Amino acid sequence: MKVITVGGGAREHAMVKALARNGAEIYASMGNNNPGIDRLAEETLLEKDTNIREIVDWAVDKDIEFAVIGPEAPLGKGIVDELEKKGIPCASPCKRAAEIETSKEFMRDLMAKHELPGSVEYEVFDDIEELEDFLAHYSGDLVVKPVGLTGGKGVKVMGDHLESKKDLIDYSRKVLNENIGGTPRVVLEEKLVGEEFTLQAFTDGENVLPAPLVQDHKRLFEGDEGPNTGGMGSYSMPDGLLPFVNRKTYEGSVEIIRATLEAMRAEGRVYKGVIYGQFMLTAKGPKIIEFNCRWGDPEAMNILPLLKTDYAELCRSIAEEDISGMEISFEPKASVCKYIVPEGYGFESIPGSHLKVDEESIKREGAELFYASVDARNGEIYTTTSRSLAVVGFANDIGDAERVSEKALSYVEGKNIHMRHDIGKPDLIEDKVKRMEALLGDSK
Repeated sequence: MKVITVGGGAREHAMVKALARNGAEIYASMGNNNPGIDRLAEETLLEKDTNIREIVDWAVDKDIEFAVIGPEAPLGKGIVDELEKKGIPCASPCKRAAEIETSKEFMRDLMAKHELPGSVEYEVFDDIEELEDFLAHYSGDLVVKPVGLTGGKGVKVMGDHLESKKDLIDYSRKVLNENIGGTPRVVLEEKLVGEEFTLQAFTDGENVLPAPLVQDHKRLFEGDEGPNTGGMGSYSMPDGLLPFVNRKTYEGSVEIIRATLEAMRAEGRVYKGVIYGQFMLTAKGPKIIEFNCRWGDPEAMNILPLLKTDYAELCRSIAEEDISGMEISFEPKASVCKYIVPEGYGFESIPGSHLKVDEESIKREGAELFYASVDARNGEIYTTTSRSLAVVGFANDIGDAERVSEKALSYVEGKNIHMRHDIGKPDLIEDKVKRMEALLGDSK
């Protein structure tokens, strides 16, 4: 199979690894020179992922069989629509379907219109005075979200990032005045209390093949402190659940995704590809924080290495919009992913640090390495301003997987780098379990 992939991050490195494992011939378009992708691809194109015309022309020239798109930005710009106009089917959503991520307003309106389970209370504003009037009569805590894409870093939560209604108004004004997210509109949502988890699933628009659950850690510092980031690491369990999520909750979350896909079909927006549901488990059950129109990063690195099903064949079937006859299976192992980022990431990154990476030792420990945003030149690796690379440990239980990932981290050396060591550790997980037990009580 001749496949084009788009994107140059760790998520895309995981995708390319999985495709290569199943014998696909890969042509990779990436905005940065990812050394992990580069060595697996037949050919590469260094092109910004939103330069759609150049990427499509290259794909046509290479006689590509189908495409798999990694990041949300080119999906929001309609890269799938343009590739399919040229006869190249895609295992990713079209522009109108991708709007489930690219417009938080559309997503909330869809859930409200179709009375989907997992919905939350929300309001949308483009006028700061109307927002202030609303706040004057609202007593609870809220979450502020720019309507458009912000790379996972635009959300502000009362009690965490915002101390008062004045702070909320000031940030909302900033979103509107500076057009954060690409549109001068802001969503206010009820603040959910509980624990977050990620459910990702393959779909052809009707059939759903769900993956194991993952818990991401957005906060920069240990103990889940500090600003939100693109994700500092994540873990998954051998049974596909999480320590605070049982089978009933998992199945209920899958049904929320099914219902959402049905609503999308009813709106004439058939969704194909991977759909990512970011959930909050609350005292009232699982609620949707957001949907994403692609694999999560870091969650893709937890899941794709454990996928036993032929990923290339699965992607081709998604591109052909029929996975009805397919089954999906995963290795029953735990995984722990930990990211290495430049010092100052989340505030003001310090780029340009040399990284010495012992790939063979990482592999011998039972871990996998995924390159993200690095500057690869003259055979050497340097940090940029974004996340640098991730290591993922795999084992039969979460404790051993965490120890594998921690050992693997020791084989990456460099100055001015930062990482979280607590992801997957028993104390952090136990704290989450206790909080959920106290919250759920007899409702479990």
